[in-house]
Parts: sequence; C-alpha cells; structure tokens
Amino acid sequence: MTGTPRRIAIIGGGLSGLTAAHYVRKLYGEAGVQPEITVIEKDKALGGKIETLRKEGFVIEKGPDSFLARKTAMSDLAKEVGLGDELVTTNPNAKKTYILQRGKLHPMPAGLVLGIPTELKPFLQSGLVSFGGKLRAMMDFVIPPRRSTEDEALGDLIERRLGTEVLENMTEPLLAGIYAGDMRKISLQATFPQFGEVERNYGSLIRGMTTGRKPVETHTGTKKSAFLTFRGGLQSLIEALIEELQDIRQITGTGAVSISVREEASSAPARYEIELENGERLEADDIYITVQNFVAAELLRPHVDVSALDAVNYVSVANVVMAFDKKDIDTEYDGSGFLVPRKEGRNITACTWTSTKWLHTSPEDKVLLRCYVGRSGDEQNVDLPDEALAGLVRKDLKEIMGISAAPLFTEITRLRSSMPQYPVGHPGRIAALRGDLAQKLPGVYAFGAGYDGIGMPDCIKQAKLTVEAAAAALKQQPEPAATV
Repeated sequence: MTGTPRRIAIIGGGLSGLTAAHYVRKLYGEAGVQPEITVIEKDKALGGKIETLRKEGFVIEKGPDSFLARKTAMSDLAKEVGLGDELVTTNPNAKKTYILQRGKLHPMPAGLVLGIPTELKPFLQSGLVSFGGKLRAMMDFVIPPRRSTEDEALGDLIERRLGTEVLENMTEPLLAGIYAGDMRKISLQATFPQFGEVERNYGSLIRGMTTGRKPVETHTGTKKSAFLTFRGGLQSLIEALIEELQDIRQITGTGAVSISVREEASSAPARYEIELENGERLEADDIYITVQNFVAAELLRPHVDVSALDAVNYVSVANVVMAFDKKDIDTEYDGSGFLVPRKEGRNITACTWTSTKWLHTSPEDKVLLRCYVGRSGDEQNVDLPDEALAGLVRKDLKEIMGISAAPLFTEITRLRSSMPQYPVGHPGRIAALRGDLAQKLPGVYAFGAGYDGIGMPDCIKQAKLTVEAAAAALKQQPEPAATV
C-alpha cells in the first residue's frame, strides 16, 4: 500500500454509506491504497431508515421489511459479512396477494407482472377488471408500438398499452408499495426501462412479457421466493456492517453543511474540506455523498448544476404495525397481504399479513399485521397523532377484514421524506450531474435511493460500483516519486 493514507469521507451513515465504507476498505486496499475512512451521520444512530424492533417474540420492521431476491447485491453483501445463513424466504403457503376492489379483496391473478398479464386465463377470469377493461387490455396485441426511446411516465406506458382500468386497479396499487408515487409522473426509464424495450421489440407488452418471462429464483437456486429478509430482521445487516467498521471514525449526531475545495491542493489527488454542523472541519481526498437528494443538493450547489437533485420530490409515509391474539382474529390468512388502489379512498395503501408471510416474525398464537399510510398526493395522515392514525388504520382493518379486536400493541414509524419520486427524464439528468462532478469535483461521488433505484439491493449495488470505479482509477495512478 502507498505510505500516505487516503482520507475518505462518507456523508450519510445509512445502508448506502455503510456499504460504501465496507467496499472502500476492501477495494481500496486491493488497489494498494490505504484508506482512512470517516462516516458522518446527522442522526444519533447509523442505519438510516432500517430499524428492527425485537419485542415479546416478535420481529418487527419499523422501516423497510424485505428485499427482492433477484437483485443479488444484498444477499452477496450479507454473505461477505457472515450473514448468509440468516437469510430467510417467504412462507411458500402464502403466495397469494389480494387487491381491494369496491371494498372486497380479490386475489391478484397468477402471472401478473405490474398489471401485465403473462397468463391470459387467470387475467380474463379476474374480478379486478371489468369485461370492457379486459377487452381494452387485449388491444395491446394490435395497438402500434411506440418506437421512441425517449423517457415517458410509467403510467402513460401502461395506460397506452393496457388501458386505464389495468393502470388504476392493478399497476398503481402494486407500485404504490414500492414508490408511494403517482404513476403518471414517475419515469419509465428510471424504474422499469425493460417495459419500453419489450414494447419496441415485441410490439406488445403481453406478448413480450409472456415470451421472455423467466422464473424468479432465490439465492439458494432451489426454493422460489420473490423476497428475502434476515431471521433477526434487516437491522442484522446494519449491525454486522457497524461491527466490521468499528475501527473507522464514526461521527453521529451532526451533519455536513458545506464542501469546499482546498486551493493549495489543486494537483491530484483533489483535496476537500468538509464543515460539520458542530463546527469541526475535515480534510478529504474522496467524498461519497449518500444522503437524500435535497441534502446533497445544498452541499453541491456552489460547485455544480444540481437541477437533477432538485427535481426529485420525496414522499413521507408511515408504517403502522399491530399485534393481535390469534384467537381474536376470525380470518384465516392464505396470502401475504393486500394492496389498496388510490381510487378506493382508504386511509391505508396496503397491508402485509406479516406473521403469515414471514413465519419467523411472530409467536404461533399471535398475528402481526403491518399497514402502510401515505403516498404521493396523500400524505396528510402521516403526521396525525399516534392515537388518531392508529384509529384510521383500525377502521380500515375492521371494514376490510372484519377485525374488531383491540391490538395487543401498536408500533408507529413515520418515515419522513423517505420515498424519492423519479421524474420523467431522471436518468439523463443524473448522468449529466455525474459528468459535471467528475469534471469539477474529481473524487466526489453521489448515489443512493434518489439516483438509480430505491430498493436496498439497488443502493448496495450503486455503492459497490461507485467504489469499484474509484479504486480502479486510483490503481492506474502512478506511484508518487520516492523522497531521498
């Protein structure tokens, strides 16, 4: 390794930041560079939105609750930090997902991918779309395809190909659970660019998705499960990363307020000074910015065009988790939960039957339910007092599922400004921002949920790829001349 340590500052101690620290240590070392890492986190604890409550035999996720198995970056990282054996799959007997339609729960038809049928018979038999709506969806086979590669709203694509009913009754509730967004505003290229490719290549979403559909396999390659989590909760990964990184400097309870270029260090490597809220100043050769876009924008605004960051709105949501005695619940759950279309006018956007979907999360004689509140244009209930918010959720549970029993306990988590909304044109603007950074602030990198994918595996992948590129560039730099 080179004799002089390279000072690395990571702004943001959530999953993206901790992952970046993990890979900086590993990949810089492999490149022969000795990193001196500092993680800066405004909150008092590291981990960002990931938080697991272990209580009375329950495993309760207060933030995100699982991740996509097909995006392997997270399970790969888990294995690297010794958590491979802790990965668990969903209950194979809880495969059904329901969608609320006119106050009643309808099973989502088999083979549905974001409202796109890959099996026609179940779709045509479903009660979620009217006869006229099904005829309109079948027009996808004959409507001429859009050949342009220019970005558009995801909702516009679905509505153009499959009609308004499919968009509102199937796609929107499915995606509300991922993005909490407005489908007519969210970027296709930033979320599901493959749908645009399918339309151009096959002339039909249904034809293309049916032809190219492949089964989803878990990390084991044997059991099929779309989602994974950890036996002890998602916070297990955060705890493992913090433990691994315990010898680096971790600054919590204060954020970064500015980045300035040190003029006397104009020759490579570039050196910067970061001012913290507590008045401390840190020197850094490389800076990894992993905070929300609107925070990153203020740090970068004096140096580069941050319109790409300003364009990303963040939505606030709340998770309301309730535990019940199984004897007080009449319904026998045979699925993972249900989704609520916007037009149903309910307080909740979805409900996960957690104790059925994830068998490790609850004692056998108890039931654990997790309800979601808030989406784009419908955030007002998130900040209600706990009692009022819980009351609205209980009202929906009683009317939809017939649950009148009082919960054993309720856990409410408000995740303010947690769901980035990618506007149309987002990928191009982010690419331009990164080009600007490379030119004007070499060694400064920005990534996280607001950039190239909001899922936890997406954040991990972005961190790893960014650090890989930085380490590769350092490896190519000539060794400094030895002093005599």
